[in-house]
Amino acid sequence: MRINPNGKVSELLRNVPIPKMFHAVQKFDRTHIDPRDIAETVERELSRPEISVKIVPGMSVAVAVGSRGIRNIDRIVRAVVDGIKSRGAVPFIVPAMGSHGGATAEGQKALLANYRITRETMGCEIRSSMEAVLLGTSSRGRQVYMDKNAASADGIIPVCRVKPHNAFRGKYESGICKMLTVGLGKQQGASIVHSDGMDVIAENIESMAQVVLERAPMLFAVACVENAYDETYAVEAVRREDVLAREPELLREAFRRMPSLLVGKADVLIVDEIGKEFSGTGVDPNITGTFSTPYATGGLEVQRTCFLNLTKESAGNALGVGLASAVTERIFNAIDPDKMYANCITSTVLKSAMIPCVVANDREAIRLCIRTCNKIDQNRPDIVRIANSLHIGMVMLSESYYEDVRAGRWPGLTAVDEPAELEFDGEGNLTDTIEQ
Repeated sequence: MRINPNGKVSELLRNVPIPKMFHAVQKFDRTHIDPRDIAETVERELSRPEISVKIVPGMSVAVAVGSRGIRNIDRIVRAVVDGIKSRGAVPFIVPAMGSHGGATAEGQKALLANYRITRETMGCEIRSSMEAVLLGTSSRGRQVYMDKNAASADGIIPVCRVKPHNAFRGKYESGICKMLTVGLGKQQGASIVHSDGMDVIAENIESMAQVVLERAPMLFAVACVENAYDETYAVEAVRREDVLAREPELLREAFRRMPSLLVGKADVLIVDEIGKEFSGTGVDPNITGTFSTPYATGGLEVQRTCFLNLTKESAGNALGVGLASAVTERIFNAIDPDKMYANCITSTVLKSAMIPCVVANDREAIRLCIRTCNKIDQNRPDIVRIANSLHIGMVMLSESYYEDVRAGRWPGLTAVDEPAELEFDGEGNLTDTIEQ
């Protein structure tokens, strides 16, 4: 697609006013584990008698690691690997990420490397394959598959984060059971989990996880919950026998720890950067309100949203781009369809990969969103700007919010400067970033 920066679209948007904006701090509970204490925390969990007895000297143990950008994931995984070794067993790492990484063994290994998880940094072999073996059939009649390397090990330890999902609600959302069925199911298993639609995926995850827990050599899971600042709040080893009962409790805690955009409502949301390390759909709809299905709700109430950049780490997988009203030409040109479409074909959710309006630069993306909002004062729109959906401790708000913020309308939200014009370079792109 060729975008004419001096064409009719630019002409229509040229005189749309962009309001002054100011920086504001959002404060949430920041209880967390210091990164320097991660290894000790993991070892303490592994040393619990009911956990340590699971690791037998000489056994091979597959440590399953996903594609999400989990804080301290390299420290957590390394501590698990070291704990397995210290107990006389032999660990290796398997990617547990369904169809991510372009649904290739090389792509999934590369995703792990992006998180500093390599043979050299972890001190053990990484076995990446897309081949899966059949474990059995769920109570809903769905075949259950598992990564062949994990299935052939003497034991499996998934390392994951428990978090609200971005497209559905259920007892089990993003977490242990999803990693067992979708992540370790590889592309084949992930497709089956998603095949009945997002309205019943929670039922598939639960019934298929029961098969995995009964038939696969899973020992326990190492699950973490993060706080509102994307920091490790808790790390817990969960026995195989306790997964179905414990994971819903961890999910409720994750909901309690989630941040939000405190103003609650806006006309326009500007997202500086989207990427797989922030959410499976580039941005977390639980924050932005941009859901790809009708089976989950929440987040900011907003009319229009623009995405400005795609992270390098996403390697062309711009899944979630379809949740925007407008994107820049930069994002469009960075899309690798093989990587993005493999993801949405597996999930059966096509909306996340649909292409929205594409414009020449940041300024035009913002202006298009303002111009197409209905029933607002276009000279004084309510605009929220965030760096990404994972880091919202510092945000920018349009001047229409300023007096209310100063008056304390939203507890936890504090203005740190006065409204000022956004600065753009000669090509119409923002020159500043939102520092956290």
